[in-house]
Amino acid sequence: MFVKLAQFLNIMLYVLVAGVMWGTWLSLGRTMTSYDARTFLADGKHMISNLATIMAVLMISAAVAGLVVVVALFRRRSTVAGWLALVGLLLILAVIAVTLAVEVPIDNQIKTWTEATLPADWQDIRARWAAFHTLRTFLSLAAVAAAVGAALTTGVNASTRHPTVRQGAPQMADKPLHES
Repeated sequence: MFVKLAQFLNIMLYVLVAGVMWGTWLSLGRTMTSYDARTFLADGKHMISNLATIMAVLMISAAVAGLVVVVALFRRRSTVAGWLALVGLLLILAVIAVTLAVEVPIDNQIKTWTEATLPADWQDIRARWAAFHTLRTFLSLAAVAAAVGAALTTGVNASTRHPTVRQGAPQMADKPLHES
């Protein structure tokens, strides 16, 4: 029961991270490179203000939950699910890496800009942010897919591709499905 609850929490956290990424990409990221300076600064500063703290909490929580699930699945010898969960965790860690290495430094620059102090290359910086946001959006969606795949395959052993049998569990393999 612990593993299923951990997987549920893991999926929910990955979905929340991916949902924010997807919503931003869908509603803003694809068009923000055409914004004038005033609109870009207003929208950018609002987004940074609204999302910086909550996304830090969500991403760290998602990574921790992902790690718990990976460990729990491998301890149960649910190898297919464990490997899928590990892929999901690595994808979330990649999202965090892109966020910390590229997006946060750009956000920190944007927070200080005004229309009068925009650097000459602000449009290039904005395009860089948008490109890396697209990358992390699709990495986060892939993490959700991997976590869901792990949940759907929990109990499947990689070497046999059959459900893992727990000791003491009733066995139904020898009983026919239909009695004639």
